[in-house]
Amino acid sequence: MSSLINTTVKPFKATAYHGGEFVQVTDETIKGQWSVFFFYPADFTFVCPTELGDVADLYKEFQKIGVEVYSVSTDTHFTHKAWHDASETIKKIAYPMIGDPTHAISRNFGVLIEEEGLALRGTFVVNPEGVIKVAEIHDLGIGRDAKELLRKVQAAQYVASHPGEVCPAKWTPGAKTLAPSLDLVGKI
Repeated sequence: MSSLINTTVKPFKATAYHGGEFVQVTDETIKGQWSVFFFYPADFTFVCPTELGDVADLYKEFQKIGVEVYSVSTDTHFTHKAWHDASETIKKIAYPMIGDPTHAISRNFGVLIEEEGLALRGTFVVNPEGVIKVAEIHDLGIGRDAKELLRKVQAAQYVASHPGEVCPAKWTPGAKTLAPSLDLVGKI
């Protein structure tokens, strides 16, 4: 499997449930701002609502730093609406929930389990030019942490706006960064 890092999001067109409406989302829609694509296996399941609810709880923090979150599963946008209406946890979601019933988006991001028609738990941070800067894929039983995702987005944004600097492990906004140089080799 080749890495998606520093590749451009492939063209797509999909319908999402967002703000009580069905809206169209495309690869062009996402350009001009940072985006997170948050793939999950299916609506009406077990780990998925815990993750989506966790992201919903931090959604305003993502918005403050100019990031739109898109959850994506191979369900339809109609199923997303039904789940939103039925679940107290999913009712909290204010970000677009993309339906991928053709599996095209999941396949493009390399998270589709072909024989099951479901997506693995994939998280992708995309810059305003549509280039993937973070790619992380989990097995179905391993949930993700929205706080750590927020930190990774902040680090990606920092590196993008500060050429020549990198963010070390556990970096958070305001913490010291590194400027790679020959003088640092073997001294960290």
